[in-house]
Amino acid sequence: MRAHLGDQLVIESQKTGATRRDGEIVGLHHADGTPPYDVRWSDTDEVTLVFPGPDAHIRHLEHEPATPREPATPREPAAPREPAGTERAGTAPDGTDRAPNPGDIGRRVAAERERQGLTRATVAARAAMAPEYLAYLEEHPADPSLGTLTRLAGALGTSVEALRGGGIDLPPGQGQALLHPRLRELDPDECRARLSTHGVGRLAVTTPDGPAVVPVNYVVIDDAIAFRTAPDSAPAAAAGTDVAFEVDQLDEATSEGWSVLVVGPARLVTEPDAVRQLDDGAYTRPWAGGERETWVSIQPQRLTGRRISPAEQ
Repeated sequence: MRAHLGDQLVIESQKTGATRRDGEIVGLHHADGTPPYDVRWSDTDEVTLVFPGPDAHIRHLEHEPATPREPATPREPAAPREPAGTERAGTAPDGTDRAPNPGDIGRRVAAERERQGLTRATVAARAAMAPEYLAYLEEHPADPSLGTLTRLAGALGTSVEALRGGGIDLPPGQGQALLHPRLRELDPDECRARLSTHGVGRLAVTTPDGPAVVPVNYVVIDDAIAFRTAPDSAPAAAAGTDVAFEVDQLDEATSEGWSVLVVGPARLVTEPDAVRQLDDGAYTRPWAGGERETWVSIQPQRLTGRRISPAEQ
């Protein structure tokens, strides 16, 4: 008997009246896929160490149709077992390195984990799964069970819907309000902490065609907010004017959120040393793509923020 991560272990008891039991293999203890296995049972959602008996067989999901409970997902052979927390890029069947090819869920899990600066070992421990299984989910197209997604969402402080990419075409904030919300002002230090060092914010600016609010990728360097844009774009019109800049975060699952508002003058950054410093400090290219090499800097003169949370917090 040999198995891969993600395969199903099915137990068909020969006793009269005995129930059939199945579970997802979430941990291997031998590189060749032989028993024992860590199995997450579909009926209890618990993980146990299993030494399969003669009444058990492996359902390889890449060859057999899945039950209606979980759609079939192509599976790749599991890589040799690695120490807990090991980061790996994956290997091709011939042993050569290859770039990971995660599905949408895996990409979202990996992106959120890395955004929070968490290791696979940490997230796996929080989600009660083997680090190797988390690596498999991040690096391969996969369709994990609802129970697995729920634990991952809890470990990452997000929602199952967010990991599945649900609501990406809908505006945020359509969930139910808290029964007893608490709205409080954020002090300047809390505002700076939430601005952090980079992200996506909204720029309110007056253009020749009237007021506009546009999202921009930004960085924070020496307390100034800076973003790259094209010279003839709406964000470039901010230079030489007073503008408002806002960042926020909403948690649809808990109906909590915060926002920070910055008001101050914007200017073009043209000094070579200053431009070089901004280029070196940029974490990502602008999401909008294209040639966007004009830097605009906002010097905060007023910094305010608010947070909505449960009244007991």
